[in-house]
Amino acid sequence: MADRDDRMHEAEDDMFDENEAEEVVEQNEDAAMDSGDEDGMGDDNGVLEEIMIQNDSVAHFDGHKDSIFCIAQHPTRPELVVTGGGDDTAYMWDATPPEGPLLPQSYETNPQPKERKGQQVISQFEGQDESVNAVCFTLPAGEYVVTGTLAGKLSAYHTPTAPGAAKLVASAKEVDEINWLLPCPHPDYPNTIALGAADGSVWIYTINASDASNPLTIFQTFFLHQGACTAGAWTPDGKLLATVAEDSSLYVWDAFGDAAAAGLTDPSGGQAVVALTSQDERFFVDGGLYSAAISPGGAIVAVGGAEGHVRIVGLPRLSLPASAVSATSGSKGAGARSKTGGQKQAGGKGNASSAAAGQSGQILASLQAQSDGVETLDFSQPPLTLLAAGSVDGSIALYDAAHNFAVRRHIKEAHEEEAVIKVEFVKAGAAAGGERNWLLTSAGNDGVVRRWDVRGGTAAANRGLLGEMRGHRGGGEGGGILGFVQGGGGKAVVTAGDDGVGLVFGAE
Repeated sequence: MADRDDRMHEAEDDMFDENEAEEVVEQNEDAAMDSGDEDGMGDDNGVLEEIMIQNDSVAHFDGHKDSIFCIAQHPTRPELVVTGGGDDTAYMWDATPPEGPLLPQSYETNPQPKERKGQQVISQFEGQDESVNAVCFTLPAGEYVVTGTLAGKLSAYHTPTAPGAAKLVASAKEVDEINWLLPCPHPDYPNTIALGAADGSVWIYTINASDASNPLTIFQTFFLHQGACTAGAWTPDGKLLATVAEDSSLYVWDAFGDAAAAGLTDPSGGQAVVALTSQDERFFVDGGLYSAAISPGGAIVAVGGAEGHVRIVGLPRLSLPASAVSATSGSKGAGARSKTGGQKQAGGKGNASSAAAGQSGQILASLQAQSDGVETLDFSQPPLTLLAAGSVDGSIALYDAAHNFAVRRHIKEAHEEEAVIKVEFVKAGAAAGGERNWLLTSAGNDGVVRRWDVRGGTAAANRGLLGEMRGHRGGGEGGGILGFVQGGGGKAVVTAGDDGVGLVFGAE
């Protein structure tokens, strides 16, 4: 104890006397403190950091007050887009940038750019009861706008032809949460849409404002999924609808009876011409399925899920020529569907049914080039035969359908280890001769849009990267891109930002 007391006395002798201090801080007064890094502009040593802000967009829309969850583009007027967001609103706005040169604004090229006015709202779609999680225009002419909310409300509006509030046609609320909406391309069923719900159900509605008694009609309902229905895809002719769910199930629905008319019926009495579930171990994906895409010819469907798994499944051919049907006469078992995963042998019209069935329901390939969930899939247009897959691990994989789905290219850091939210090939159309079909657009949680050249001879050091478009905050936490559209031959890309802003990029 003596040693301890001696040390305490020595410490007291070493302390300053109050009169010797250069400054005395009175009690109850605030002392000035070093600002340190409170302004977020300096590091621990007080050294200022330079933050580069780049905005490559040519126009923007900032009407939303929260994240923009979804975006859709008019089928014949690509400058018209609809966005829905977490602020319980949906807007239609014109993505045409102001007159003048389409020059991006960047602090790198112009340290003091002028503040740019945002695009004006054409119309607001009122009456939303929760975050708007899905939007679409109907086909073929974009006559109606349809919105779906996280509270399960489905609303159909006349597409506005002039600025002002959109006119509601009808609303319905049959589910607790709507996950996605898809317009149907079937020429005999215009203004028809499908939706997938969190309870696993799938609904098909037809909209007809001239029917005053029932302008929003339930056309079909399906209830086989045992988990949340996460994605869907129509065949190009609109005759079949493929849907997937978190329970690792795939169903392909005969939405309008075209498959039944071709002799492809489900003997159990259902309307699924293809049914694959987790009971088939070859098909099962532990963690569920989250994306789906159908090839341009309608012959196969690709589904993507957890841990980078992709399954390729054959679809029935409903438009089989009569000559092909007669050619199969007498061939034993030609085109019989696989019985695995709950599949039944196709019944009905004998050889015609078998010919139409082809490889329907068969698992044609099981792929896994990526390490995390496959959130987005898209097929290229002919003459290319590629399937693009975007993953949560930040990579893009390109599979070649013409060569047993071999991996053509795996771009491992396509989006800087942030999730790839959407990949989509440019659909240039016949007018452009397909000359831009080799362009792939991608966007992710890093807030960047990228364009890729998927042709084999360009995958050298840059893996086919043609360029990137920046402007969203990025960083993966509230700054990523949740969707984009690029109609009109891909000459412009319009985004839906998690930062609440929609950007228009000139992609030429």
